[in-house]
Amino acid sequence: MMLRGVFMLIRYKKNMEKIAMGLLSFMPDGKDVKKLQQTIKEYETNTDWHLYLWKEESVIGAIGIKIENDINAVIQHVSVNPSHRNQGIGKEMVKEIKRIYDEKYAVCANEDVQKFYTKSLESHTDNDM
Repeated sequence: MMLRGVFMLIRYKKNMEKIAMGLLSFMPDGKDVKKLQQTIKEYETNTDWHLYLWKEESVIGAIGIKIENDINAVIQHVSVNPSHRNQGIGKEMVKEIKRIYDEKYAVCANEDVQKFYTKSLESHTDNDM
């Protein structure tokens, strides 16, 4: 397993909009700028939508969740800068979200993220994402 320096999940703030949009644009449906802007606006204004950025030396990943019915924390976005992929960062973000939300909510994933989410939980020693 590759050891990295200090890293952390930080809550999205408005001054991080460009980097967050850049990271979310790496998602399969992230090429539509208007849709990206609407997604970011939803994270900024909807109290049930929470966006986090993964920071090492710089911000290299994003993970977004939506609280549904005050029961579920649904992971709906997971994105890692392409030059930092295959190092387990996406998996670490998922594990951190579970750690933060697991006590109060049932953490799960939406259809777009489900395959990655399941794979992230299957193996804690595999670093293929």
